[in-house]
Amino acid sequence: MALTVALAQVNPRVGDLSGNAAIVRNFSKKASELGASLVAFPEMVLTGYPIEDLCLRKSFQDASKKALNQLAKDLVLDGLKGLTVVVGYLDSTGEKASLGVPAGGPQNAAAVIRNGEVIAKYIKHHLPNYGVFDEYRYFVPGTENCSFEVEGVKVSLAICEDIWQDGGPVSQIAQLKSDLLIVINGSPYEYGKDDTRLQLVQKRAKEVNAPLAYVNMVGGQDELVFDGDSIVVNTDGSIANRASQFVEEIILFEVEPKKPISQSLVRKRSNDLEEVYQALVVGLRDYVLKNNMESVVLGLSGGIDSALVAAIAVDALGANNVYGVSMPSPYSSEHSVSDAKDLATRTGLNYRSVPIKPMFDAYQSSLSLKGLAEENLQARLRGMTLMAISNQEGHLVLATGNKSELAVGYSTIYGDAVGGFAPIKDVPKTLVWELSKWRNKQEGNPPIPESSITKEPSAELRPGQLDTDSLPDYEKLDPMINAYVEQDQGAFEMATKGIDKSLIEKVLKLIDQAEYKRRQYPPGTKISSKAFGRDRRQPITNSWRESL
Repeated sequence: MALTVALAQVNPRVGDLSGNAAIVRNFSKKASELGASLVAFPEMVLTGYPIEDLCLRKSFQDASKKALNQLAKDLVLDGLKGLTVVVGYLDSTGEKASLGVPAGGPQNAAAVIRNGEVIAKYIKHHLPNYGVFDEYRYFVPGTENCSFEVEGVKVSLAICEDIWQDGGPVSQIAQLKSDLLIVINGSPYEYGKDDTRLQLVQKRAKEVNAPLAYVNMVGGQDELVFDGDSIVVNTDGSIANRASQFVEEIILFEVEPKKPISQSLVRKRSNDLEEVYQALVVGLRDYVLKNNMESVVLGLSGGIDSALVAAIAVDALGANNVYGVSMPSPYSSEHSVSDAKDLATRTGLNYRSVPIKPMFDAYQSSLSLKGLAEENLQARLRGMTLMAISNQEGHLVLATGNKSELAVGYSTIYGDAVGGFAPIKDVPKTLVWELSKWRNKQEGNPPIPESSITKEPSAELRPGQLDTDSLPDYEKLDPMINAYVEQDQGAFEMATKGIDKSLIEKVLKLIDQAEYKRRQYPPGTKISSKAFGRDRRQPITNSWRESL
């Protein structure tokens, strides 16, 4: 008899122990109804992930363990006594300290539940300490392996980073002669990471000489977004099943000792632009809804950035929950005003116009600002207008700046940088154009006016202003930002690629000098290998400058 196994990629919320337990119960029932005898959930599904400093609170540790025990009992009440359930949760080392292990040290753990009890536990061995991860700061690592049997099938467990590092539990599991390795994960989305994951699980399956089932969570959590993409591979690396991206679902497969898993339905993969767009929609949607908000407001300039953010917001929350505000100044072109209105008509979002000239004139009558100060005043008046509407009506303000602008400081602090969330914060300008064109080709009325895509980008803070007055073309700028920010290349390495030396020095100086602005920018969905924020931590006070 073959063992039917289910992988449940679900969307938990950090700190919502009862809500997350309800998700586990609901999906466990669905898995059982589909014929599964074993169901596995993602890493720390019971607490949500990542929980950061929450794990240091004894009250939260205790609540997690209590919720786990209650879950075991509730599964019996649900008629699922014989179902084996693998659940990620927060554990701790106990009350007594030992050599190198503090009392009450938090642990990233997995529990195996059956018949109303926890029959086995596994503690994560490898604690990532790079990029957005700082688990080494928080958790006490485990040292023991975990194997259990279900209907004559020997199953071993690992948690996420345990298979990303060579050696450790993977090499130990290889000696256990398991029939299946289940890996529970909280692996955030990054552009192109799904291919890397597949190659990894294929490699590890061959090493442990057993099929490998990789289950990952979905949904947004602050700046992170999880894409699911749960995978089942055979010992030879062939794909037996693979889940969709960015949606909650269950995938099934059957395991029989010493036999390959038959291939099930493998879902169609998203193309690169669709994948990124889905990540941005889910990231925004969950940030709003998981923080108990309903609606958003943003400035509509008629430009491409605000147009893309508006389209993402409408797709994430529905047009009725998106409020767009046109705020023309004396320097706003007529086509910018008409493009903003056209966007509102195309998407169906709530639209209003609040001209800022009266406010601008009032400030100028008192301050008589010139040059850059005069330009920035317009941006700050717009930011203040949006925040006032937010306070009055309860909408979350969306900042519409992209990664290219944020990199070189081409934004006004307390102006266009205000907001509670920045959906395209990690999207370079060239990708903004690509995503906008892609979205317009999808089913239904194209949401973004063509002229917003084709016009020369401009902040329109002075007559005839263009972005290229201050910056190189984005086709030149974005590769330089990628090299310096995401790949940590210096000026010399960039010069070897034939980039003009004076341009290198100018751009790198702009990036270095803008760190103080980035520290004050709202959070936004991470899609790259190195987003501004937790991924890249540069000192604000910093005299080092790259030179050739």
